[in-house]
Amino acid sequence: MRLVTYNIQYSLGRDGHYDLARIVEAVKDADIIALQEVERYCQRSGDQDQPAEIAALLPEHYWIYGPPVDLDASYRDGEGRLINRRRQFGNMLLSRWPICSSRLYLLPKHGTTNKFNPQYGALEGVVNCPGGPLRIYSLHLGYLSDEERQEQVAVLWQWLRHAPDGGGVWSGFEEKKREHWGLGDGEPPMPREMILLGDFNAPPGSGAYEALVGPKEPYYGRLNARHRLVDSWVAAGHDEAHGVTCPAQPDARGHPDLRVDLGLVSWELAGRVKRAWIDEKADGSDHQPYWFELDWGS
Repeated sequence: MRLVTYNIQYSLGRDGHYDLARIVEAVKDADIIALQEVERYCQRSGDQDQPAEIAALLPEHYWIYGPPVDLDASYRDGEGRLINRRRQFGNMLLSRWPICSSRLYLLPKHGTTNKFNPQYGALEGVVNCPGGPLRIYSLHLGYLSDEERQEQVAVLWQWLRHAPDGGGVWSGFEEKKREHWGLGDGEPPMPREMILLGDFNAPPGSGAYEALVGPKEPYYGRLNARHRLVDSWVAAGHDEAHGVTCPAQPDARGHPDLRVDLGLVSWELAGRVKRAWIDEKADGSDHQPYWFELDWGS
């Protein structure tokens, strides 16, 4: 199956125009799509309901949306009626197969005073893939500092490791409760196999990256340990120092070319990664889509 992650920068392209159609065109052939910086009812992008519009352009994909940023955007219409709306900014996950359950995790945030720092999060979806269920996350880590990202990763690890033992979004069989809630016959799955897709803002060699995949040993390099994750780019045969998903920007940040949009997999899946590539031609955002193929059923 094909997976892609893309920070769409609320569809603001290199040409300064907002265009969701070209975002969808860049990812439409994927089986699993993780998007970041998807927003609702923001003036800059034309007060669009972007999750709904993306879903309408991909009618054969199931989808979920998790907005870590959620603000009031209500107003009264011309007749004085209250129109309740939320201004939201967050992550989206789309799949060709049903998404059995979802949860949104809010990551630690530093209360900065001199730089803008929004809330970030991880959107979890358990997808009923042909090869069996997989835990798949659309993730966005903070951009301001590696210190904050390492705190976010530390908390994220607690959730990732506890999830299989904690079970799905409900557990325990009671006939009356199951009927009352309108649930199916079995508990929703919460598999150990997992995939993290997203904008990690953490290039190889950074503290947050090493906290996820493990440190580089002086004699043996990166070790694929069972308690860590594996970078699918590397599992596909690429050098971790190569590749660019966030090209240098002509703005105040002045950062160099970076590979920060990643697909990390649990060790059980590392040997199933077949190939990986970066779509360098996509121009709908300040990031590039990152793709990889995984052998997990047909």
